[in-house]
Amino acid sequence: MTVAPSTVTIDQLTDWLRRFQGLVAEHQTELTELDSVIGDADHGANMARGMTAVAAKLDAAEGDGDGPASVADLFKAVGMTLVTSVGGASGPLYGTFFLRFGMSAGAVTTLDAAGLGAALRAGLDGIVARGKAELGDKTMFDAMSPAVDAWDVSVAAGGSPADASAAALAAAEVGRDATVPLVARKGRASYLGERSAGHLDPGAASTTLLFRALADALGG
Repeated sequence: MTVAPSTVTIDQLTDWLRRFQGLVAEHQTELTELDSVIGDADHGANMARGMTAVAAKLDAAEGDGDGPASVADLFKAVGMTLVTSVGGASGPLYGTFFLRFGMSAGAVTTLDAAGLGAALRAGLDGIVARGKAELGDKTMFDAMSPAVDAWDVSVAAGGSPADASAAALAAAEVGRDATVPLVARKGRASYLGERSAGHLDPGAASTTLLFRALADALGG
């Protein structure tokens, strides 16, 4: 019987980011189409630009043979890259998520399931602090909050990082799909009022890609 690893390495976290970049590129048109209905039609392009810049930052560091010394260093670089390279709301929100993630993780090179969960929670709290979103507002929070909660529940039950990532992804997918009937209360979509109902939130869609990438990286 194979026992799932109990810790996550900095290489796996880097793989998470690269997988997220790949998924964003793959789904860029879809994200933009979702945003064209209830937003500014730029979410896919903005996310693709930001994650391409992140990948370039990772490539440069690896090319120099000077990779991040810690999880905190890795995610500080990622967060600052997104904040400075992406327009609209997605850059500051995702940038804040990764910055807070890194601050929570600290100067370590591995995280156990609980530590990674705490970092995810810190990132979520950063998004709330910046965007003031709540459950049901039809935002990325509707996918991310259930995902982080599901991670914690899995870990409390003795789940490995792979188990927790699979649970988080499933919860993110449910949360994403639950945005369809909602009337937006935050962001550009809120200007549409009742007309925003019946459409999937693009931020919740990209957040689900984030958790799909994490599950893929951890084997969940």
